[in-house]
Amino acid sequence: MPKVKETVLQLDLTALEHNYRHLRSKLDHGVKFMAVVKAFAYGSDAQKVALHLQSLGAEYFAVAYTKEGVALREAGVTRPIMVLHPQELHLEDIVDHCLEPSLYSHHILSAFLKMAGEKGFKDYPIHLKFNTGLNRLGFCERDTVHLLEMARQNPAVRVASVLSHLAATEDPAEREFTLQQIHRFHNIQKRMTEALPAPCMAHLLNTSGILNYPQAQYSMVRSGIGLYGYGNGADEDLQMRPVATLKTIVAQVHHLEAGESVGYNRAYTSSEKRTTATLPLGHADGIARIYGHGRGQVMVNGQKAPIVGNVCMDMLMVDVTGIPCKEGDEVLVFGPGHTAAAFAEGAGTISYELLTGISQRVARQYHYGPQDADP
Repeated sequence: MPKVKETVLQLDLTALEHNYRHLRSKLDHGVKFMAVVKAFAYGSDAQKVALHLQSLGAEYFAVAYTKEGVALREAGVTRPIMVLHPQELHLEDIVDHCLEPSLYSHHILSAFLKMAGEKGFKDYPIHLKFNTGLNRLGFCERDTVHLLEMARQNPAVRVASVLSHLAATEDPAEREFTLQQIHRFHNIQKRMTEALPAPCMAHLLNTSGILNYPQAQYSMVRSGIGLYGYGNGADEDLQMRPVATLKTIVAQVHHLEAGESVGYNRAYTSSEKRTTATLPLGHADGIARIYGHGRGQVMVNGQKAPIVGNVCMDMLMVDVTGIPCKEGDEVLVFGPGHTAAAFAEGAGTISYELLTGISQRVARQYHYGPQDADP
């Protein structure tokens, strides 16, 4: 691609396709793929990503909140869309746009059943979420009796699936806990699917679950971060390709004398002659203050340049001493060769937080990379 002239998030749709096909290759025959495109498709572009994945054959999509699903429908996504965290205020928007709620408590279930009955629905698809150990959202195992009775007595709805959420599939030290969660879910889904009046799917695995616990695929899996190039493990990351590349430019170069300071609160003071470059990128764009003081590094003309001082709202400064550069030169913040995971690790955080935090004011560019590119 041509050199950038401003801060840009480049999205490689060939990398997206590679990651989708890689994850799909891990599935047993007939297992469906739910693509998680919440949070602007992990900070990229939910509409563009979902439409591309729909063309590749993804059977289901998942979003966190209703308005995310509405945006997909308005963009032309026709496949089923599950709303992971529906709220009572938005239930009518859900049905108006043919979205499918994941219902997780008696309160939200009762509210949806009341509305569905008043509207005269028949067999409207819902999903029932169970808590198997994450302790965030979900019905308890003992609720199965009530839920089965609800399903038999309410022709307005149809249970399309039962699901749960694993807590630590990427952590080998938590394997025993994960297996306990899988066992709990197996008992729940078996009881539910055998007793429900209509066929019902079951899904449990996230990206690292797909990779580490293939025995628990059931009838569908859910993948989020893996689609965007990160497998929650160094070995798997080598098999994937980062979709998002964040680039910016050098706005100005400063030559500091010993004792001169940089940025707000004089957070960095040079002990000797140094050279810094100012970049038009700051915490309003998603590069948080935690990356200041050398905890974040960018690539300037192929060399690492640490962030110095405090990250500003719209700018940050990096140490380019010994790195030949000038105004207008391209800077790689993260992408192939300097991944979001590596950038985030320096500040003690994770790729999820970095990727999803990229502001919508950052321009997006789309391209198709070479089909035979290395990961």
